[in-house]
Amino acid sequence: MRRSLTSAVLAFAIWLAWFAPTPGLAAAEHLQLFVTAPYLELHTGPGRGYPVRWVVGRGEAFDVLMRRTDWYKVRTERGEEGWAAGRDMALTRLADGSPFIANMGNRAGFTSHNWEAGVLAGSFGGASLITLNGAGSLTDNLKVELTLGQYLGNVSNGYIATLGLSHIIWPGWRLSPFLSMGTGINVIEPKVSLVQPVNRRDQLGYVGAGLRFYLTRRFFLRAEYRDNVVFTKSDFNEVDQEWKLGCAFFF
Repeated sequence: MRRSLTSAVLAFAIWLAWFAPTPGLAAAEHLQLFVTAPYLELHTGPGRGYPVRWVVGRGEAFDVLMRRTDWYKVRTERGEEGWAAGRDMALTRLADGSPFIANMGNRAGFTSHNWEAGVLAGSFGGASLITLNGAGSLTDNLKVELTLGQYLGNVSNGYIATLGLSHIIWPGWRLSPFLSMGTGINVIEPKVSLVQPVNRRDQLGYVGAGLRFYLTRRFFLRAEYRDNVVFTKSDFNEVDQEWKLGCAFFF
């Protein structure tokens, strides 16, 4: 079970990092830009290894169809479709003359971006834990974060789902601390024993702190510690310590 969940989490993370288009660029009404450099090269695919098939001249318009990592699929006024590099797109302008700002896979993009996701592993109350984290930015400092995870212990297995807020203290720093808090659900599945096991589903709340370290392009490391308070039906609530470390990416 753990292997299948791990494979699904990794596959989803890879799909997001490479195949998911940037929101807003695949809409029915495409963004129109104008070339301000002497020319804009259009490759046959999203990468420098693909040959250049078309060239858009200065002053010509084109539509942005979609985005894959740091490459944009565009269509010229002549109906030619190709892929332009993000660094070249920075030399284009909108219809009102303002420059087009591309969310690049660099330190600037790490500081300010819309979405991020990651896979982390660690411990939850002494049990092995793996999680899939996703977050949307309200501001550069404040993010809404969703976490889905599974942990495996000696006497029971469990699943956690949490929703909370993360405050990035210094988003422009390469190594930036953050604080987090939120709530969620903890589902415990006891392993088979002589007594008929009973599954538990309890609400939990957490507070935490961690570090984010920018690596390269769109990737960064994330380390986090949480104190989870599980609100049980008994007179005493459980406190489970959680720590995890993993790799994440932004887009």
